[in-house]
Amino acid sequence: MNGQSETKLKQLLQRVPPGFIVDSRWMARHAISRQSVSGYLKQGWLEPIMSGVYRRPFSSDANPEAIGGWKIPLLSAAWLLQHRFHIGGASALSLRGHAHYLSFGGAFDLYLYGSDIPSWLPKLRIDADLKARSNVLFGDGATGIDNVDFDLSNEDDPELAQSPWRWPMPMSSPERAILEMIDEIPKNESFHKIDVVFESLANLRPKLLTTLITKCRSVKTKRLFFIYADKHNHAWRRHIDMSVVDLGKGDRALTPGGKLHPTYRITIPVDLMPKETPDGT
Repeated sequence: MNGQSETKLKQLLQRVPPGFIVDSRWMARHAISRQSVSGYLKQGWLEPIMSGVYRRPFSSDANPEAIGGWKIPLLSAAWLLQHRFHIGGASALSLRGHAHYLSFGGAFDLYLYGSDIPSWLPKLRIDADLKARSNVLFGDGATGIDNVDFDLSNEDDPELAQSPWRWPMPMSSPERAILEMIDEIPKNESFHKIDVVFESLANLRPKLLTTLITKCRSVKTKRLFFIYADKHNHAWRRHIDMSVVDLGKGDRALTPGGKLHPTYRITIPVDLMPKETPDGT
């Protein structure tokens, strides 16, 4: 290997922590030729994952969660490869501690939102079932998206401890995530599951909620949100300015065999209907 190739290899190893992933576009952007990539693969400095996608190998005693987990691929795509997307919906609520019924012992649904999710990411064999979604619910704005740190470091392994595993990952706030989750009704989320999640949402920020609801493009999602909000009646509910909320016009049929909500005019399961008062109202 000549001096120029050694220099590029040094840059590669400095830029790509152990276990992290790069692709052919990243190689081209850093002027690393196909011939050099082939050499790196032969020497074991890179390992192929699929066509045009490569990983810098871990040490032999690496953390099993890191090897088959979903966090490093996401961090690689977001930080090394500069793709723009975020974790949202039920996944964001789970990671923020609002959906304890979801098991982390095996594969779980990982909702990613954005128009720039790399095509290879859903094809990886990881401990999550990746579900790609567009930004159609809110458009391309970043309202309600935070950067959240992942801490995957292993202090017993010096190689892993030096990896930037605490790079932040864009993730929906609880306020945005619950709207994204509601938008999945009825095909991919159940009314009951969201009802359970709503019980834990006592500390939502009404100002951010109001902003997100005004930006939300789905009348169905907004109407369902207020059905749950009224039912659970957390303190933040009375601080939402309804005068700026557009709930559309006309009745909406959503659930076969459901009942039409008297206020929000959308069909829902009977157990979500408001309870009648003694005078029948």
